[in-house]
Amino acid sequence: MSEMKEYNIAIVGASGLVGRKMLTVLHERHLPIKELSLFASARSAGQKLVYNGKEITIQELTEDSFDGIDIALFSAGGDTSKKYAPIAAAAGCTVIDNSSAWRMDDNTPLVVPEVNPEALKGHKGIIANPNCSTIQLMLPLKAIHENYGLKRVICSTYQSITGAGQKGLDKLENELVGNYSDEKPIAFNTLFHPFESNGFTNEENKMIKESRKILGLPELNIAVTCVRLPIVGGHAESVNFETERDFSIDHLRNILMTAKNMVVLDNWKEGDYPTPQEANDKDPVFVGRLRKDPSAPNSAYMWVVADNLRKGAATNAVQIAEKLIEMGLVKAK
Repeated sequence: MSEMKEYNIAIVGASGLVGRKMLTVLHERHLPIKELSLFASARSAGQKLVYNGKEITIQELTEDSFDGIDIALFSAGGDTSKKYAPIAAAAGCTVIDNSSAWRMDDNTPLVVPEVNPEALKGHKGIIANPNCSTIQLMLPLKAIHENYGLKRVICSTYQSITGAGQKGLDKLENELVGNYSDEKPIAFNTLFHPFESNGFTNEENKMIKESRKILGLPELNIAVTCVRLPIVGGHAESVNFETERDFSIDHLRNILMTAKNMVVLDNWKEGDYPTPQEANDKDPVFVGRLRKDPSAPNSAYMWVVADNLRKGAATNAVQIAEKLIEMGLVKAK
């Protein structure tokens, strides 16, 4: 019996909320790691994080950081990814990038492993991890499209402030004790993401474009409104969809229950439905409140919840690494 290959793995942006969660998920999922390296900006260099009972010192990210690295999980922002991901790829390292920098690049796969793993074939060294809100929506929509054919999707999000990173979490915690720093508080309030030139927010534009790319449906009719809430634990989404073919709620429930990495909590008579707290620190996507929409043919509602730091970011990135290894698309140095 041949020995299992082991890989040199790096986390870029290791000191951030998602970077630290990547460290946790790598340990939980037992990736075959030979050596783990942690990188961040000069400001965080020297900090120590614990992996598998052992302290690892965060190093400053430089252009020479990727010698000998097989897979690098990036979560350090778009500017860092634009600069360093091509450098890493040129050094023979496969990059899985959590920023939006490469998602809509025609030569870069945008992957949710349960949905479009085939997109990994022929990658050119950089793979994009989708937006957190997009990822959780893709799992049920994939199952729905395969069974009934998607015609239109309307989605409103209810997003944890942890999606704004450590700064967002600090903002909420400070405001909850009365320390307000600007005119748009998140405590006891709702906020929108930054607006873009078309009047949509950057998050809304991301979800629309990314959903079409991942599902391979460039003409999909999809309408999105994204909202930040003063909660932690995960993102929730209210989804209304219309399909080409009719279906029953019982059949819809069954196909979602049998889909990979989804949990259906849909006993409305008992008040059973998923919430961000129930999804907190868990990897599956949770679905509930399944009901037909009587206002349009072949239409229904669903409520979709997931931990945005795990399945929405760190777990999906690690699952991409697992899939690359499984498909033989990474060679250990």
